[in-house]
Amino acid sequence: MSHVSLRPDFGDLIDPNAPLSQVGTGFIFTEGPVWHPVDRYLLFSDMPGDVRRRWDEAHGVVEVKRPANKCNGMTYDAALNLIVCEHATSLLVRERPEGKREILASHFQGKELNSPNDVCVRSDGSIYFTDPIYGRSPHFGVERPHHLGFQGVYRVPPGGGAPQLLVDDDLFNQPNGLCFSPDEKLLYVNDSARKLIRVFDVTSDGSLKNQRLFADKIVSSTEPGGPDGMKCDERGDVWVTAPGGLWVYAPSGDLIGKVRTPEPVANLAWGGTDFRTLFLTASTSVYRVETKVGPRREPYMNARAGGVAASPAPSPEPALALDPKRCALLIQDMQNDTLSEGGAFAASGAPAHAKAQNVVENIRRVAKAARAAGVPVIHIWFIVEPGAPGLTMNAPLFNGLAEAKGVVRGTWGAAPVAGLEPEKGDFIVEKMRMSAFEGTRLETILKGLGRDTLINTGAWTNMAIEHTARTGADKGYAIVMPEDCCSTMNAEWHAASINFAVRNVATVTNADAVIKALTG
Repeated sequence: MSHVSLRPDFGDLIDPNAPLSQVGTGFIFTEGPVWHPVDRYLLFSDMPGDVRRRWDEAHGVVEVKRPANKCNGMTYDAALNLIVCEHATSLLVRERPEGKREILASHFQGKELNSPNDVCVRSDGSIYFTDPIYGRSPHFGVERPHHLGFQGVYRVPPGGGAPQLLVDDDLFNQPNGLCFSPDEKLLYVNDSARKLIRVFDVTSDGSLKNQRLFADKIVSSTEPGGPDGMKCDERGDVWVTAPGGLWVYAPSGDLIGKVRTPEPVANLAWGGTDFRTLFLTASTSVYRVETKVGPRREPYMNARAGGVAASPAPSPEPALALDPKRCALLIQDMQNDTLSEGGAFAASGAPAHAKAQNVVENIRRVAKAARAAGVPVIHIWFIVEPGAPGLTMNAPLFNGLAEAKGVVRGTWGAAPVAGLEPEKGDFIVEKMRMSAFEGTRLETILKGLGRDTLINTGAWTNMAIEHTARTGADKGYAIVMPEDCCSTMNAEWHAASINFAVRNVATVTNADAVIKALTG
């Protein structure tokens, strides 16, 4: 079955003759595919059959849950907890690996949700989901009246709480599939009833604005299928279920090609060891096809065998030993502009990730233990004068800092965040570079105090913290990195830095392990 190329760049995404193979069949209506990146299996639902199944190469299709509350869309959070949309209960739930079940959303303004349908997780840990009425009808759910009177799109904040309605209550007839662009600045939501896709700008606080039509007329008089599941690839192209299989749209909204399938497709998910296998839940069957492009890297996709490479702290090294007389604690760039709401870089996502990491409190605890153990505490602040004179504009970071008028001496933005103010006996080092060593008096202080082991904490993980770790290692210092004492713009960037850079130059651990090592 040949696919349909409408623009030359469609060939960069998939071979026009790429074959589909069937991994399972004999189901009623398949939905909700998601790939487990560590155990390497596909999980999918069969709503009318009220069952959840998994597939892998070794065992084929295996039933894992019955009844399954007629579950629909599924995904994982960064810690590999399963997030599930349930039609029969009208709930959005989190299922932890050990079996604990947690309700994330059930009501809006005191009324039951319709039936959560599809779901995606942002890098700050917030959860977005659609809520049409399909789950309150026979076959796909449990027939019962709906209470809200409209069909919405919602957000559950990173720390949990009541769902937030993100769109006007009359904007969608039946909101269904949704996905973020690779940079998470856009959210796409389709409407199965109106056969279209809308796109929104995502603001720094996670709300949506500037809604506009992205694509419409996703319909055919000769082929079954319509907009349902939807995913964004790593280039920003939008893959949506449609008549005849999948339709693929460029970020511009131009239709660039169609993936042909033997049955109408309800949803899709990338998986496989390299996330280049596209799995399709298609009516009575599940298919797979190889692609040349991978997905938008969702938080859960950063998990690795042996542990989750995301916000949760890794287990400490079993034999972490620190001599307080040789240690110094570095607290870098923990300033209002770098990670506070209302700061110059609040729109970057830094405040949300700092909160998710509990980074201020974790550093505060380590600093308290350090002072008690006689370990010097060195605050390192990025400080510029008004107008940023002397700051070279050789890098996007420095340009952005100057444009945002960030960390200007004497302003609230340059001041330390609440809870991490210097105490008597602490040192303050000012810098105008990412590395704490570059052009500062840090090494003079360290040599004067006879300290050669640095506990490296602060913001941002993949910039100042990583740069300082690399430079410190080159200079002969032992670097200790309590991972939960660092944060950046999102969990993905943090995980990439910790797992693919920092582990080569530092001992990665956590706050509790450092405190124990310092206090005995």
